[in-house]
Amino acid sequence: MKKTVIAGLAILKLATTTSTYETGLLDYILPPFEKKYNVKVHIIAVGTGKAIKLGENGDVDLVFVHDREAEDKFIRDGFGVNRRDVMSNDFVIVGPKDDPVRIRGNDASAALKRIAKRKWFFVSRGDESGTHKKEKKLWEAAGMNPQGKWYLETGQGMGASLQIASEKRAYCLVDRGTYIAYKGKIELVILCEGDERFFNPYGIIAVNPKRHPYVNYSYALALIDWVTSQKAQKLISEFKKEGKVLFRGINSPPPTSSPLEGED
Repeated sequence: MKKTVIAGLAILKLATTTSTYETGLLDYILPPFEKKYNVKVHIIAVGTGKAIKLGENGDVDLVFVHDREAEDKFIRDGFGVNRRDVMSNDFVIVGPKDDPVRIRGNDASAALKRIAKRKWFFVSRGDESGTHKKEKKLWEAAGMNPQGKWYLETGQGMGASLQIASEKRAYCLVDRGTYIAYKGKIELVILCEGDERFFNPYGIIAVNPKRHPYVNYSYALALIDWVTSQKAQKLISEFKKEGKVLFRGINSPPPTSSPLEGED
């Protein structure tokens, strides 16, 4: 496989989680990089599990995801190199404004136990994305293995899963950034937030050129340098939807608590 060049532009293939794409963040921070290096970043937005698989297969030049355990394994197995922290946000559990199961608070385990006990609809992405893996860990921490008609696995991205949850008056785990981006399209509010287990870091990793010699490694390193640069970090911290910051730069502390969205 050869490096792709179209109309004189080098093409850099980036596999990334849906949250970085669906929120519009990449459309905001990538144009200055593309202009500076005369390169076009081709974005493949999938769940973290699929993004890492694309990297393992050498189908992309780098991955930008949010599952640290999977990222570390990707590197240990020799598929990725030069991982860097980029940013973070946090997960929240959203649901109907009237909160029929009464999960409001900052304890993820207590919230999930109440949902399961009542067998109220809970929408899961079910796609091995970073969000889905986080959700499974939270259920495990609560000592539960969710199953039954009330537990709905969509196999779809975060945006589609939120739409289904809204239609079903269901609860759902989502990263805060994607929720804010979709808030005006759904009838769901944040009900559980602030649990330290909700912390959600993102990392970027170049595909190992020793494993796949044809990858565009030099441009991959340039993009890693760019998204971790002071200028790009400022763009990330300034990126907002409805007046709310969606992501925090690498030097920002993890969240402790914040006003509940449903009480704005």
